[in-house]
Formats: sequence, C-alpha cells, structure tokens
Amino acid sequence: MAMTIAQLRAFLLALELGSFTAAASELGMTQASVSELIARLERELGVPLFTRGGRRLVPTAAAVELRPHAEQAIGAIRNGVETVRSLTALEGGTCTFGVLRNAAYYALADLAETFHYRHPNVRVRLTGINSALVARSIARGEVEAGLVVLPVEENGLSIRPLFRDEVLYASAQRPASAGAVTIDETADAKLVLYDAFAGWDDPTRRQLLERARLRGLQLEPAIEVEHVETALSLVASGAADTIVSRTIAESDAFPEGIRTFPFAEPMYDTIALVQREGVVLSPATQRLAELAERMLLESVSEHGGRTPLV
Repeated sequence: MAMTIAQLRAFLLALELGSFTAAASELGMTQASVSELIARLERELGVPLFTRGGRRLVPTAAAVELRPHAEQAIGAIRNGVETVRSLTALEGGTCTFGVLRNAAYYALADLAETFHYRHPNVRVRLTGINSALVARSIARGEVEAGLVVLPVEENGLSIRPLFRDEVLYASAQRPASAGAVTIDETADAKLVLYDAFAGWDDPTRRQLLERARLRGLQLEPAIEVEHVETALSLVASGAADTIVSRTIAESDAFPEGIRTFPFAEPMYDTIALVQREGVVLSPATQRLAELAERMLLESVSEHGGRTPLV
C-alpha cells in the first residue's frame, strides 16, 4: 500500500470542509487534483470514503474509522518537522559532549556557561573523565563528540587533531641545571602519576610506557592519584616527581618550587576533536563542538610552546 501524506491531508480537509473544492482551495490545488488524491486513496483501501451527491460530501463508515488514524499520522509528521526545526534553530534538544579531564587549564572552564547563555533552551550534558574513556563513550554512541588527548583507540572514530602540547617532567628536587630528562632516568625515579582510574589506558601514560618498553625498562609509579592537583601537591612536598603538559605547567595554579624539564626525546599530547565515523552530529552538538574548538585554539594562540595543527 502506497498511502501518502498528501492523500491523507486531502482526505481530512475534504472531511472537515465537506467538499473537494473547499479542500483544494485550502491546499492551493485544483479540485481535480484533490478528487484524484481521494480516488487513489479509495482504490488503495478498496472502499469508498464519501458518498457524492448534493451540496456536501457525506463520509462513509470507512471514512469515520480512518479519520483518527489519518489525524495521528499527520500529527506525527508535523511533530517530527517541528522537532527538527527546533533543533536546527537550537531552540531545543540535547547535546552530549566529552571534554578534557583538565579542561579548566585549557580555557574551557566556561564552555558550558557560554553555550548555555547563547542557547538557553538546549539541554547540555558534558562528561569530563579520562580521554580514553571519553573516546570509548563516543565509539559506543553514548556521547556524540568530544575533545580528547591522543592516542586513543581509533576504531569507529573520526579524529581531527587540533594542536600539540609538550609534555614536561616536573620535580621539586631535580637541579635546575640538570637538563633534559631521559626515559632511563624517568624509569628510575620515584613517580606520582594521576588518572589512577584509567591507569595505563591514559594517553599520556601510554606514551611514557611505550618509551620505557622500547628500552626494555619497567615503569611503575610509587603513588597513583586521580587528579593532577593532588599529584602536584605531592611533587611540591618532595615526595615524588610527575609529568605535566606545558599548559598546566604555565598556568597560574602551578605550585611554586616545582621545576619542569623537557624530555631528551620530546613528548607531546595531541589534542583532537573526535566523533563517531560516518555519523552526522546534531545541530546543538555541532555548535558546541565549534565553540569548544574556537575557545581552545584562541587559548593556544595566546601562549607559546604549543603547535596548532589546523
């Protein structure tokens, strides 16, 4: 059966107005066109819908039975169109987006507030766990898109690198004149590493571990904590050393007394915008992603030691 929306609209208007001529006028069509739409609908149903004669159409029992279903179908289409239009105009809907665990250091602390101010009728759900977990959530369709630190598992993901941020060795005990840090020295050091829940799935940790393995070295932190601020507090006390991005090291919140050193073989966090491969983002999430990218790159341009990739 090839029943169409046009047929149902013509049927409902003819039923309401009592004539094909009136229905045609409402639809901006000819009377003959409306008559043909109704005739095709009757052929497909196999029953007449109107008794023709006199000055007004008389609906049959079949027309009375069809009416609520036709109204429901037309209403569903209308609601769908209005929903899509509201999303396109950002007058409704929900956007889901993953942000960097340390988003505040990358000038993204105001992302939700800025977006909500511009689009107050859009519901926003931001997740800010480790990049490895954000990437998995995106791949599973739980989150539409997000900003992550590479490397992450790339299966099913579209990845757009935005900029590189140098990773530095941080210590309160190592002499300022000691120079660049080797992976051998790192493996021998007493380390405190953050992102304890993600562990070696953490992208920055993965890079460090891979370097150690290539040298045949073992790398085991003496202390693991969840937040970088906790790790830096321990470093400042002289309890252990850690690694941080240059963005964190140059922030106003970075503790005094901690010195940073480049690695002998420079190491970088690559910040990227990630979404599921082949999936079109909702208008709201697309707009939020554009805002996040713009805020991030504006922050990068104001500081040295970072390499824009777009």
